[in-house]
Amino acid sequence: MRVVLAEDSVLLREGLLRLLGETGFEVAEACPDAESFLKAVEAHRPDLVIVDVRMPPTFTDEGVRAALVVRHQYPDIAVVVLSQYVEENYATELFAARSRGIGYLLKDRVADVRDFVETLRRVTGGGTALDPEVVAQLFSRATRKDPLARLTPREREVLGLMAEGRSNTAISAALVIGEGAVEKHVSSIFGKLDLPPDAQDHRRVLAVLRWLGQEG
Repeated sequence: MRVVLAEDSVLLREGLLRLLGETGFEVAEACPDAESFLKAVEAHRPDLVIVDVRMPPTFTDEGVRAALVVRHQYPDIAVVVLSQYVEENYATELFAARSRGIGYLLKDRVADVRDFVETLRRVTGGGTALDPEVVAQLFSRATRKDPLARLTPREREVLGLMAEGRSNTAISAALVIGEGAVEKHVSSIFGKLDLPPDAQDHRRVLAVLRWLGQEG
């Protein structure tokens, strides 16, 4: 498997070169910046690229933006982002483009070399690898962005029935639960959707409107 590596840290780059060479990978080129990395990808068309997020000249997001370029221009090349940071916006875009052949690992949490190598092989074969911390941050971001994501499955059922115009009594019968339980679910829904009591707004209507907006 041919690899192009993008890592600005000399020590880490040399360490990865040795590790990859000893475990059966052929490193076509190891690059210290995003510009030379993209040129190397075009020249070698590797099976896999391994990219750091923050690279010269600004050390902000050059690496992950280069990974996105590879993702869009060379969809058959597997991409593993190996970084100290979780760039939420870019991580979401990386996985949204295509969910196969993509990995996002955190350097400080790679605890086993053999597991790391197997992860590289799995991603190259079309698999996916996400560090649990990346998953947690992306889920947290989704929750912040979409309050409906904070609802439990039962609360979503209740809100769906509210959207059908059913009363608490009718919801109770449909779900075979007590009316008191329905009232608690409704109250929780209002809280999670940030709909405090307000004499001028009907919270039930506002909650349903948010639900219908998502469903549409």
